[in-house]
Amino acid sequence: MVYILGGWQSDFSANWSRRGWGLADAFGEAVAQGLAAADLAPSDIETGHVGNFAGELFAGQGLLGGFFGLVHPDLDGLPTMRHEAACASGSCAVLAAAAEIEAGRYGLSCVIGIEQMRNVPGQTAAEHLGAAAWTGHEFQDARFLWPAAFSDLAEVYDQRFGLRYEHLMAIAEQNFANGRRNPNAQTRDWRFAPEAFTADDVANPVVEGRTRKQDCGQVTDGTAVIFLASPERARAYADARGIPLESLPRIKGWGHRSAPIPLDRKLAASRNGGHVFPQVRRAIDDARARAGLSLADIHAVETHDCFAVTEYMAIDHLGLTAPGEAWKAIEAGDIAIGGKLAVNPSGGLIGAGHPVGATGVRMVLDAFKQTTGTAGDYQVDGARNVQTLNIGGSTTTTVSLVIGT
Repeated sequence: MVYILGGWQSDFSANWSRRGWGLADAFGEAVAQGLAAADLAPSDIETGHVGNFAGELFAGQGLLGGFFGLVHPDLDGLPTMRHEAACASGSCAVLAAAAEIEAGRYGLSCVIGIEQMRNVPGQTAAEHLGAAAWTGHEFQDARFLWPAAFSDLAEVYDQRFGLRYEHLMAIAEQNFANGRRNPNAQTRDWRFAPEAFTADDVANPVVEGRTRKQDCGQVTDGTAVIFLASPERARAYADARGIPLESLPRIKGWGHRSAPIPLDRKLAASRNGGHVFPQVRRAIDDARARAGLSLADIHAVETHDCFAVTEYMAIDHLGLTAPGEAWKAIEAGDIAIGGKLAVNPSGGLIGAGHPVGATGVRMVLDAFKQTTGTAGDYQVDGARNVQTLNIGGSTTTTVSLVIGT
């Protein structure tokens, strides 16, 4: 069993280059602020894990575990690792840290997710992010690779089940609205005219194929950090602060699946019906099975909405509806805060922002906040169990966690 002691998230609206910051500056801020938020000392940390996708491409920087030693002298000598799985990099860092704790190697781990993405032009950023597809083999004619890839997913949904754009825009509009509740969301101060959530070519221009501007998650600089602990370390932590051990959230279950890297190979696996991405469904089910919980026991979800259609896919894969019928949950208000299962109360990747390597860690931190009643204006009442769903590439890597008290 692995407990979560707390953590911290940066302001996802910040542009680090405009501050004169690099990765090391943001890394140092995250660890220092995280330690303060969790009431821990640097000497408490026994191991460090970093989730990061493309530090070499965006910032010319690898070996990010070496930044721990810059934060504080007590972290000089800390064993560290960096983990890469595209947009699921942060979740894989969490899995690795949890596995070390479960193996008895260490008792307390610092997990940080970090990505700097706003220091290059938009076209360059799109090219860097394209490294998560099969380079030289797919989407070679696309200017913006991932909008093109998820346009293809929308096309598949339309062909197999039918798809109305108004349902995708309902997802986007809700996530922007949730983001306005979140003081760390990149888009918290953004405002839109009603036409922005329609197929209006001026207010909501086409990016690639069926993908329009409002379908897209944000390009973001950001960090998130959490601290994981063994039962022994968690009990000592709780006793020292006079709080019940049971009040600390823990990772109850996990699911981790990979599929072949090309999107067409994944889609071929479901050509005969059922869920579009079988491995995504398996990861979700694995997490719940290991937690000993069902969908009825989950009170909120932080899911991957790199595009609106990604969340549309997640809704049916989570089991809220039958395959292809996510629109029913959208129209019924089931995914709203206060609905049957709140989805992305933080605002998700569309509303809160998507610093790629940090997203999986940020999801866990938001699950921690929800299950400790500290999510503020985006708190889901009575949230005791929260599920995360984090995907890398075109669902090449999928990680789902169930976190609860």
